[in-house]
Amino acid sequence: MTNRRSFLAQSTTVGLAAAAPIAAAPAAATEAHEIKIGVASYSLREFQRGLAIKALKQLGVTYVNIKEFHLPYILSPEEVVKGRKQFDAAGLKVIGGGTFSFTKEDDADIRHYFEYAKNAGMPLMVSMPTAKILVKLEKFVKEYDIKVAVHNHGPEDKNFPSIQDVLPIVKNMDPRVGVCCDIGHESRTGKNVLESLEMAGPRLLDMHFKDLKDPMGKDTQCEVGDGKLPIVAIFKLLQKMKYSGGVMLEYEINADNPVAGMAKSLAYARGVLAGLNG
Repeated sequence: MTNRRSFLAQSTTVGLAAAAPIAAAPAAATEAHEIKIGVASYSLREFQRGLAIKALKQLGVTYVNIKEFHLPYILSPEEVVKGRKQFDAAGLKVIGGGTFSFTKEDDADIRHYFEYAKNAGMPLMVSMPTAKILVKLEKFVKEYDIKVAVHNHGPEDKNFPSIQDVLPIVKNMDPRVGVCCDIGHESRTGKNVLESLEMAGPRLLDMHFKDLKDPMGKDTQCEVGDGKLPIVAIFKLLQKMKYSGGVMLEYEINADNPVAGMAKSLAYARGVLAGLNG
């Protein structure tokens, strides 16, 4: 464990040094619709909370979705509040959390996760429910005023492979119930990602972005900009839609040393937006 921690710390230092010039680049001055680029903290799953926060700061990130790795469910309510304050103190804006796996058709179990999200100050819960549980979630959304965004997980997902599978169920629900589109998983279903995003419309509450060298290949994730997903067209569409949710980098490769790849991916996304904004 000591060697591993040393390795992770060294990897972080090297990665952060590579990322620093990118993080320092000023944002383009524009009146165009703001796209909230951030990070799903799953990207830093091998880093304890303090190191993950340092990495996010060095990457120039403002918005973050917190994964359980960095704020465990088993913590007491007081510890959850304290952990959340570390993100606040670093100037990070927590705009969501998850992914939450809802597997029990039990109100007490569902309430446990909503209480956790409330204590963590999460305005949105990226979620993996079954169709039956999704229907039950609406009353908790109303009670807690916390949004639920159902995450698609591609062909392997027996419940919601595509966000298109979620939309018929949520179309008449409270507007705070919608989808989190993972564009990589959406692509792997064979769906047109742009069509799916347009279909979602105001039900699109959150988004995970990444890139794939093969649009159908699960194990072909790469730095954003090096693959085949229509990143530029996606950002154009989000601006057209006046999308107000997060566009969160979910970097699932190079888990032990992800920072350089994350920096490159964020720089590409920021560059695309700067170009679109003139």
